[in-house]
Amino acid sequence: MNAPEQKLHFKMSSTGELARIVRVNEEIKAIVATAFRINLMALNAIFLAKRAGNAALGFGVLSNELRRFAQDLTRHMATLRDMTSGSVGSVTGVVQHQRASAILSAAIRLSGDDVPGVREARRRGTMRLAEQQARLRALDLRLRAAVEETQQLVELGGVLARSAKIEAAYGGSFSPALMQVSTDFAEVIAQIKRSLEILGKERLVKD
Repeated sequence: MNAPEQKLHFKMSSTGELARIVRVNEEIKAIVATAFRINLMALNAIFLAKRAGNAALGFGVLSNELRRFAQDLTRHMATLRDMTSGSVGSVTGVVQHQRASAILSAAIRLSGDDVPGVREARRRGTMRLAEQQARLRALDLRLRAAVEETQQLVELGGVLARSAKIEAAYGGSFSPALMQVSTDFAEVIAQIKRSLEILGKERLVKD
């Protein structure tokens, strides 16, 4: 293997890289489902706040903010989902090119590189592999940036949930119900944080 080929080698295997993509996609699907749940919870919180009237004005304001948070989170996760939708194809493409390169190298070892077209085929294969790997690296960088942005959003959601819990204490007879809703918010947001931490550690390609 010459120097350019060594530089392009990623130590990529179909099982390892595709398994990593599956883990990323599973975490994204889990957060998408949770974002939908948060939206329903926010609507319920708004309804409860209206029933509680003046006693829950602050809670009502926070409930509306939590609903906006849920909508923003849904959009963020849709972006992440779109980013990874083509990732399996990209990884598969890289693996296929690597396999083709390995087959070609084996053929060269057996018959030599003086066979017509062998050098050109190897050059084209190397170029295609480099392009696929570059696309995968770019996708990985975009995914990391999007996860970090989503983590910042979820931090805001956590602040809103904690504030809602404080306001729930002033909800009069509705205080227990409001407190339960705000507690549910905090638990669900903590769950999302854990999923995002997992996503933040995953890489589509190895450095």
